[in-house]
Amino acid sequence: MTVCEAPGKVYLFGEHAVVYGEPAVPAAIERRARVTAEPRDDDHVRVTAEDLSLDGFTVEYTGGTGDRPDVDVPTPLVDAAMGYVDAAVRQARAAAEAPDAGFDITVESEIPLGAGLGSSAAVVVAGIDAATRALGVQLDRRELADRAYRAEFEVQDGQASRADTFCSTMGGAVRVEGDDCEPIDAPNLPFVIGFDGGAGDTGELVAGVRELREEYRFAADTVRSIGDIVRAGESLLADAVPEADPSRELLVELGELMDFNHGLLAALGVSARSLDTMVWAARDAGAHGAKLTGAGGGGCIVALDPSEETPTALSFTQGCEDAFRAELATEGVRVVES
Repeated sequence: MTVCEAPGKVYLFGEHAVVYGEPAVPAAIERRARVTAEPRDDDHVRVTAEDLSLDGFTVEYTGGTGDRPDVDVPTPLVDAAMGYVDAAVRQARAAAEAPDAGFDITVESEIPLGAGLGSSAAVVVAGIDAATRALGVQLDRRELADRAYRAEFEVQDGQASRADTFCSTMGGAVRVEGDDCEPIDAPNLPFVIGFDGGAGDTGELVAGVRELREEYRFAADTVRSIGDIVRAGESLLADAVPEADPSRELLVELGELMDFNHGLLAALGVSARSLDTMVWAARDAGAHGAKLTGAGGGGCIVALDPSEETPTALSFTQGCEDAFRAELATEGVRVVES
């Protein structure tokens, strides 16, 4: 039995624009998905989801995830959860050159499903790592990140970027631009997360931005402007002291860029009333900046605030189901038991 866990992430800057070759800076957070993989004597895969924002289920299959568990959760979320596990198993089999390998897999997660915190990437990264190690194969981190990206690319019909899976694999903050992915230094940013209890449809939201960008020149300019924000943010981070508490001046400057980024994402139609409400509640409470994180449409916002004002304000904000702090996860995927 092998147990691996991988962190979720927030986007400091750059979601959606990263799909079009602009840079993005996600940062791993200490909310993790844990996957246990135990080889079987047959080619079956038995998946037990302990939580994963679902009611919990167990399903066993051979050739694919055709059977769906009977849980009171929207079908797209169940399909996505099973699809990511299925794709991770295929990647692990390919990496280990064991096409008929079977597994008993258990998935546990602290990361809300579909909320913009990289739950699927964390499950895929931890799943591939656990399954390959259980078969006696240890992947280089970059190969692991690449295989995890390929799994997400498959499930998301070619609309995935490398950002989430690379960040979850490596930990810390990373810079992604097209196929170029590199870890970058970052201070201990005081992340506060607000969660509305919902989930956006990533594919639909990405497709909506694509349509706007193709139809209107100003939408394409908006996407490029998000890239400019990312580059400005990178410059600020480059001058900061890694893994130290950031200065107030740095938080103010990063926060201003986050505010700009949220405004541009809202202009592209990927925000939601609940997300805007939480963003403004955080800003009114004194957060240095706040923005949606992930695909949008529902899910989470991220704010910068070292005080208790923002989490307190969010906890009393209508439409906010949960508010919590999240430390920067300096370690990416890791083995818990082998």
